[in-house]
Amino acid sequence: MEKSGVVMYAAAIAGWLPAVLMAMGMVLARRHAQPAAAVWRQFSWLSWGALGVAAVALAMHWISPAPAMPAIPPALAMTPLGLAVAVLVQFLGTVIGVFSSRYLDGEPGQGRYAAALAGVLAAVHLLLLADHWLLLIAAWAAVGIALQSLLCFYPDRPFALLAAHKKRLADRVADGLLLVAAALAWSEVGSGSLSELAHHIDREGAGMLLQLSAACLVLAVILRSALLPVHGWLIQVMEAPTPVSALLHAGVVNLGGYVLIRFAPLLEASAVARWLLVILGLGTALLAGLVMLTRISIKVRLAWSTVAQMGFMLLECGLGLYMLAALHLIGHSLYKAHAFLSASGIVQHSRLQMMRGRTRYAPFSLVLAPVLALVIVGGVTSQALAAAWPWWWSVVLALAWAPMLWLPQAADAGPRLLAWRATAGIAMVALLSSLACLAHLLPLGLTDRPDRAAGVAAVLGLALMYLVLAMLQSRAPVLEGWRRWSYAGFYVDELYTRLALRVWPTRWAPVGTDKPGNAALRVSLK
Repeated sequence: MEKSGVVMYAAAIAGWLPAVLMAMGMVLARRHAQPAAAVWRQFSWLSWGALGVAAVALAMHWISPAPAMPAIPPALAMTPLGLAVAVLVQFLGTVIGVFSSRYLDGEPGQGRYAAALAGVLAAVHLLLLADHWLLLIAAWAAVGIALQSLLCFYPDRPFALLAAHKKRLADRVADGLLLVAAALAWSEVGSGSLSELAHHIDREGAGMLLQLSAACLVLAVILRSALLPVHGWLIQVMEAPTPVSALLHAGVVNLGGYVLIRFAPLLEASAVARWLLVILGLGTALLAGLVMLTRISIKVRLAWSTVAQMGFMLLECGLGLYMLAALHLIGHSLYKAHAFLSASGIVQHSRLQMMRGRTRYAPFSLVLAPVLALVIVGGVTSQALAAAWPWWWSVVLALAWAPMLWLPQAADAGPRLLAWRATAGIAMVALLSSLACLAHLLPLGLTDRPDRAAGVAAVLGLALMYLVLAMLQSRAPVLEGWRRWSYAGFYVDELYTRLALRVWPTRWAPVGTDKPGNAALRVSLK
């Protein structure tokens, strides 16, 4: 066996070790009669060890050339993107574990919490490295099962229990769709291997069964990623501990984007699947963006922001821009983890803003911002990505980043503040454009396959979204009536909640009182 082949085998084996270490952490944390300090000490050692091994596996995979030998077994096959996201997830899990040990200081049930956290990380590692339909489906189901214990960590909070129940229903439907997608693909390809699926599509194209499989896969990802209309559980689960929210928004919810990128060859074979992503992703981004502007609670605004970002990420996959979707996934994970873990600082900042009054933006900046953003994005990317970057994607990014260039009215800010805001906005748009260019240089093994018709539809949809947001910021009277609907989330979640309780009924029963006259309710399955 050549040296390069040995390195590839070693990298593949090292890639699975983080899942093994976190599974050990789950088992050790469940042992009885352990003080909380010992539980978190064990978790910390195993978590840091898993992070180190994951980083080594990624480095070995990148530096080793392709071996001049038969392909490694499917059980050891893995992608550069899967290894990179595994490093990211393990890093976030380690930080969240350290934060949780302080956040839950003195709380009962910390062993159960640490075991569930380790279980989530172990299952995520299995999903990221899976090269078989059955392993991927089982790992994703295990993520939901382990996460259920974290979401219901406080069993006396009714909305958290209701949210967990609604998520459980969406997960079971998604599991069924994934099994159907796997059966359809397996019957045509003759194998459950994802690598073999990609090779089959490359050699023979995709028949009707594979196109139906792609549609079922997309619907399952939509259910798992909390897109409209099944987004409500992600909002209501804010009553779970803050580090659980960070784990959910920074890691677990983003798995849908990774799965779509992993199945890029299958998506390319089905126009129906891609248009489903474009329509539902764009609609989710639009509606969630409107609702977010009307909310006051910091965690709830962050939750609606996640819903909007998931819609935008799935839109990117529908447009065939997988490299940018991967960059979005990584950036969103880091941002949301920081936002939730530093929520107390954001609350203080928001209080200062409320004391100063609502910022009004200059109308001229609302009009000129997308034009200036398009000039910046086009100027930065024109040379670096002249061949790979379609013109309409520059327009999409310009519309998405234009709010960074909004300027407050002169009555709200002096000339210095206006100059600083303008400079900072231009620098931020230029920096993000440069990062998008650099993403294409990362050895993640991804290739963008842009679709022109879907891109034009996305441009028109995002232009409408920007117009509505600009009118809301300018306090246009024509949209005042929409604010009440926006605050209510357009009543979409109420419809899904009624449907969920009708399909899978629950019994609500009072189990005590927090204060005189206020009954605490508990959800129990019939």
